[in-house]
Amino acid sequence: MKRKIFKAPSGASISFTQLGFGSAPLGNLYKAMSEAQATDVLDAMWKGGLRYLDTSPQYGLGLSETRLNHFLRGKKRSDYVISTKVGRLLKPCKPAERIAIGKFFDVPSRREVFDYSYDGIMRSFEASLERLGLDIIDILFVHDVDVFTHGSTEVRDMYVSMLMTSGYKALAKLRDEKVIKAFGAGVNEWQVCETLAKAGDFDLFLLAGRYTLLEQEALNSFLPLCEQRGIGIVLGGVYNSGILASGAVKGAMYNYNPAPKHILHRVAAIEVICKKHKVKLAEAALQFPLSHPCVVSVIPGATSPQQVFFNLKTVSKKLPKALWKDLKAAGLMDERAKV
Repeated sequence: MKRKIFKAPSGASISFTQLGFGSAPLGNLYKAMSEAQATDVLDAMWKGGLRYLDTSPQYGLGLSETRLNHFLRGKKRSDYVISTKVGRLLKPCKPAERIAIGKFFDVPSRREVFDYSYDGIMRSFEASLERLGLDIIDILFVHDVDVFTHGSTEVRDMYVSMLMTSGYKALAKLRDEKVIKAFGAGVNEWQVCETLAKAGDFDLFLLAGRYTLLEQEALNSFLPLCEQRGIGIVLGGVYNSGILASGAVKGAMYNYNPAPKHILHRVAAIEVICKKHKVKLAEAALQFPLSHPCVVSVIPGATSPQQVFFNLKTVSKKLPKALWKDLKAAGLMDERAKV
């Protein structure tokens, strides 16, 4: 598996595998996974050479982190890179009061409290250390400080203010004490990443679904800023919730919802050019963002060993340069996109 050595603005050196592992499915996202199934997926991930793992307290309300604890026990700490997230505190509650009913299945009864303050980030970090069974976490991402999660710019801006006046000091302290190597934010919108990058000394951002074969608006200002500052980008959601893997079929999902007509039409047009070059849509979708110099890893999830192997095969396929040229000529890719 190819690696990229990332030199963080803060000075840390982190070795990313170009294909990482997004562990939301380990939290029983959309369907329950047995312990044996989770172990099979993780075994396939490890055998495939994936050594960057991303998790979060939100994924299964602690279940994803707990499952990684069991799997990583006994493995050399220097053999892998792990990131988790802060900004949510999990509180025990009655089963009927837990969050994400219908999204996460067979998980602990927990409710979430958003807290981007100094104390909130420290408590979240300590709880993740316990669930993961670690004493050092490579990367901390501030989770979901965006409109997608909080519903309005007013609430988002309130939490951004809390982060920059309070929680940021906790992140800097943890990095200075070397219990984390780097910090950033894991969000669904590039705009808030740009705001944070201008406001503080962030090393990386985990961006979900906002620099893909379908969407390159981040090239307007955010990605050039990252290049200028040496900020790294981890990309989740490279299939835009599924449509860039399934294609423009009936029921295709885009941004967690059924794809609208204009997205279906655009994907169908991309598929035509991919077929011309004998390239599968998923191959183009997974490999496209890796060409950008700031992108250190892409992190698709997997619910089975077969999906892990699919991702490995997909990222390894050699694609013709003419594919990107034709997509640009057809107006289906931003001319500024690096390929």
